[in-house]
Amino acid sequence: MRKRFLLAVLICAGAAAAARAGEPPAATEQMTFHQAVAQAVQRNPSVQQAAAEILRAQALLQQARSATLPSLDGTVSNSTLNTGVSFNGITAQPQNQTTMTVSLSALLYAPVAWAEKTQAADNAHVARLSDAEVKRQVAVATAQAYLAVIARRRIYDADVRARDTAKAHYELARTQLEAGTGSRLNELRAQQAVSADEVLVQQAAQSVYAAQEALGVLVAANHAVDTDGEPTLDTPASVPAAQAAMPGVRTDLLLATARVQAARRVYDDSWKDRLPSVSALFTPEDIEPASAFQKARSWRLTIVGSVPIFDGGLRSAEKAQRLALLDEQQYQQQADVRQAQSDVRTAEAAVKSAEQALVSARAAAEQARQVVQIVDVSFRAGASTNIEVIDAQQASLDADTAAAQAEDQLREAKLSLLVALGLFP
Repeated sequence: MRKRFLLAVLICAGAAAAARAGEPPAATEQMTFHQAVAQAVQRNPSVQQAAAEILRAQALLQQARSATLPSLDGTVSNSTLNTGVSFNGITAQPQNQTTMTVSLSALLYAPVAWAEKTQAADNAHVARLSDAEVKRQVAVATAQAYLAVIARRRIYDADVRARDTAKAHYELARTQLEAGTGSRLNELRAQQAVSADEVLVQQAAQSVYAAQEALGVLVAANHAVDTDGEPTLDTPASVPAAQAAMPGVRTDLLLATARVQAARRVYDDSWKDRLPSVSALFTPEDIEPASAFQKARSWRLTIVGSVPIFDGGLRSAEKAQRLALLDEQQYQQQADVRQAQSDVRTAEAAVKSAEQALVSARAAAEQARQVVQIVDVSFRAGASTNIEVIDAQQASLDADTAAAQAEDQLREAKLSLLVALGLFP
């Protein structure tokens, strides 16, 4: 009896240590749903890369604009000969002479350069929308990671409750065995249930920590981040009305439209490649000292015109390439619109289904817990077997897990509906 008592003490102590070890590692920071999304949108490297792309597009736009504006250049040169040349006291070629020239050039008629400036503005607009789309994707990924932490935490809590229930049953089986009213078989079965539930607790704890680390990466933190409360995801009262406004609020659809418009402008401007261009160059010059054949001050105005005559089919090939790109963008836009509409229908159906499933899952979990209580009382009274208790506990664990998963599915479905309608973030 004494050996059996000591063995039971050691088992309980080991179980307590395992319970502490089964807890997920503590995250160093907690964030609310909105805090996590806001920090991810601000600090995530993908967003920062998209912001850099905006700066690049703006720089290219400035380059295209500068090509259409006048330019002013200055040149100073100094020449020294071994000897000067003069006739009858008149200097024909000074030994040392400095020439200062200012060149002012301007495009008088440049349809291609003007078109490229407008096209660069379109590209800058596309870059801004791309940045907004990247922010949306990061926000959605962060929201999903946040919900994943909550869902895995619920599963962990369900596993802990099941383990604690199994422990209580083991204590009862051990007490009955010591009192001579139980059996070694019942004790081993109860102990086996505790060990099996402990494995699930350990796995769930690691799963929670992995989800916290994933959330930390998205919010650009160097540590795991835990959740602080559950988000409120309110879906719109009228889905059809929100769906009608969707093309004007979803950044991916706005981006697809902007890309089509940019590609269409490039294609429509193809005819300008065959137009002539005219530029002017004004060059005042100052020479010190002057010579007999060169005045001290002079200027020159040059008008240059260029007309494309034969290019070996280059412009025709460029036009065909631009048309192909336009077709690709149009097909992609149609696919994006079709996918967006499908996303709304799928998410709306998922919300309705998840709401019904959650009601049933919660009812099943509550019923399973009542069964465990009844079977436990029955077992204490000797009216049921140890196997029935273990089966009831397993069924209760499965029901709690299903309820947690149903809650997670409902939150995920609501988030998907908000994303599909362009109402998140």
